[in-house]
Amino acid sequence: MKGYSSDIPENCTTARVEGVNASYKDLSQVCRSIRSKKSEWAVSFLEKAVEGEVAVRYKSNNKRLGHRRELGGQKGRYPKKAAKIVLKALLSAIANGKTKGLGDTYTVLVATANKKNRYPRVAPKGRWARSFLETSRVEIVLQGPEVPKGVEVTAPKKTAEKKAEATKADAKKDVPKAEPKKDEKPAAKKEEPKKTVKEEKPAAKEPEKKAETPKTEEKKEAPKQLLKEEGAAHSKHKNVDEKNLEAEKIRKEKPHQHGENSKR
Repeated sequence: MKGYSSDIPENCTTARVEGVNASYKDLSQVCRSIRSKKSEWAVSFLEKAVEGEVAVRYKSNNKRLGHRRELGGQKGRYPKKAAKIVLKALLSAIANGKTKGLGDTYTVLVATANKKNRYPRVAPKGRWARSFLETSRVEIVLQGPEVPKGVEVTAPKKTAEKKAEATKADAKKDVPKAEPKKDEKPAAKKEEPKKTVKEEKPAAKEPEKKAETPKTEEKKEAPKQLLKEEGAAHSKHKNVDEKNLEAEKIRKEKPHQHGENSKR
């Protein structure tokens, strides 16, 4: 179906949602609960219904449905998904009314839900049982305050604050950015020339010369220390060899006697 199912007066705003994967029975009962109510009350009611704080009364399609104490013992349910869809359509209708210039307060003139399309489905296993996916559509029409005769409704224009912000943004774009930078850069270059660099260079060279003198003295003294250490190590090796020779001589002088190590 194209368009809306009902006639729309002049001072009204509309919104609709189509092809929604939700139960049209739940949607119809949610729409019935906000019909002919103020837009502010309807928004607050639907927000609570989305969170599950308020129950929605079911006048039809309520076979084997539980009774709710909140509703005075009447049958009801908590359709969170359907309430979220209707709330989305209601907020879009309010926004459309503001763009038209109808104000902020409205009354829900029309709120209906019906079937949209039916798509066949087949099970992936078993005997390929056929089922159908039913989508639904929601229509909402809000009526604004009565407009007196001879008065035309126009959309709201930009406020003075928005115009002032726009003019400031345009003024910033027109200001040349190159001029202040040119005045500042040469002044900074002239005030800080290469003089500071020349004064720092000789101070950096002097400690390098002083640091070189002790390095040369260390290199000259290094070979003497190495020779002393090598000589001491060499003498230690000689003493070890002498001890080994003396031990061999003692063994040769005293012949080995069988059974010395096996004595108990």
